[in-house]
Amino acid sequence: MADAAAATPSMMNAAAADSERIPPRRLWAFLIMVFGMFMSILDIQIVSASLADIQAGLSASSSEVAWVQTSYLIAEVIAIPMSGFLSRALGTRLLFALSAAGFTLASIACGMTSTIEQMIVWRAIQGFVGAGMIPTVFASAYSVFPRSKFHIVGPIIGLVATLAPTIGPTVGGFITDAMSWHWLFFINIVPGIGVTIGVLALVDFDKPNFELLDHFDWWGLLSMAGFLGSLEYVLEEGPRNEWFEDQSIFTFAIVCVISAAIFFWRALTVREPIVDVRAFADRNFGIGCLISFCVGIGLYGLTYMYPRYLAEVRGYSALMIGETMFVTGAAMFLSAPIIGRLLQKVDMRILIATGLLIFALSSWMMTGITREYDFWELLIPQVLRGVGIMMAMVPVNNVALGTLAPQLLKNASGLFNLTRNLGGAVGLAIINTVLEKRTDLHISRLHDRVTWGNTTATETLNMLTQKFQGMGDASLMAMKQLSQIVHRQAVVMGYGDAFFMLTVFYFGLSLMVLLLKKPNMLSSPEPAH
Repeated sequence: MADAAAATPSMMNAAAADSERIPPRRLWAFLIMVFGMFMSILDIQIVSASLADIQAGLSASSSEVAWVQTSYLIAEVIAIPMSGFLSRALGTRLLFALSAAGFTLASIACGMTSTIEQMIVWRAIQGFVGAGMIPTVFASAYSVFPRSKFHIVGPIIGLVATLAPTIGPTVGGFITDAMSWHWLFFINIVPGIGVTIGVLALVDFDKPNFELLDHFDWWGLLSMAGFLGSLEYVLEEGPRNEWFEDQSIFTFAIVCVISAAIFFWRALTVREPIVDVRAFADRNFGIGCLISFCVGIGLYGLTYMYPRYLAEVRGYSALMIGETMFVTGAAMFLSAPIIGRLLQKVDMRILIATGLLIFALSSWMMTGITREYDFWELLIPQVLRGVGIMMAMVPVNNVALGTLAPQLLKNASGLFNLTRNLGGAVGLAIINTVLEKRTDLHISRLHDRVTWGNTTATETLNMLTQKFQGMGDASLMAMKQLSQIVHRQAVVMGYGDAFFMLTVFYFGLSLMVLLLKKPNMLSSPEPAH
């Protein structure tokens, strides 16, 4: 009896060590899944720097080619929240393999398309089937690994979720310049096949429950599609078409409201809802989702603003935009392991608040933007942006998902990723509206100042008139040139206003962290049965 008693502590230590060890097969399976998630998120932004090339290749209008990105986003937003139900019904292995295979086939179709209509359809299919990979990785990270390893898996998925959309324009610019826009999609083929085979061979995290499909809520799916699809359409098209003054936007807004009411009614009353919203009852998850939503505004908003400024004001090509934007991705990659170590030593709420303040500082440094801002002027703000996003997003992932019971994780992961994407959609809508309205305001103000009584304006006009002497109507050409200068200056001032708005927003958001309860990441909740 004495020997048994003496052996008990060592046996317990050995058992604890075994429970903390990550089996190599499971680790490889997870890394393969992470790569699949990277492909899916990357494809949101990979076309952003190459839309002009796609437009020319498919003979599309500027409004039509915008749907190459919009259709993908709408389909992805609809599919992400339902991944929780499908993951429980089909199992992680089958759902992820189907998503990766469907994403690969749709990528081939996108690369081979010859009309803009075909491209929009295949991009929507690509976004819909590929969306299942994103929340599945998050759920797996927080359900199959011991809590003591969250400082490792947290930075990995946080890095991929934020790095992929950030370097999308960079990767797209290099590919388009080196080959053609078709290869934006063809590069998915070999990795997609590899991910599909790897997942089928290695993933064994859970078992499917096909009986859940007998209770599939079709009305819930249709109402969710109407709700999220209409919302995404309104947010995408609103800034371009004067919001509710446009009949189609007004109609979709009504569809959105009605569909939302039906969706939440179904989610709270049916036996197996397509999306289980009960996870929002957890305080840290709810606030974490809100912070994720707000971080998504900056993550996708600035990934849109920087390339647009470089193309619109500086006249950069897709390759030059990619080279300039690479800085933020490098900052994220290099800061990820440091943040992983800090997770073990620093209160996560402090990390989140610090990240948001760094992000606010990066935006504030851009409020004085001029048309001369180039790579070196953008360097420090981009580095701070990358570090700030990582420092905020990785702890938010852990706070929101790391303390939930395993049986809630699959549905909660879909909701959590949905909030980030919706934040991006809202951010783009707000930023586009601010840029448009403030640019118009600055044009009006500058035109009021550019008069014959303004010495600088008169001198500039005289200089331009002399420049165009002998080239036709010099006075008219000088007036047009001066008008272009005024317009460009107004555009730049609009960017400065947008950056100031983000500065104030993220400074205020850092105070919201005070509402979070200090998470205990070392204790494990009760396992699912």
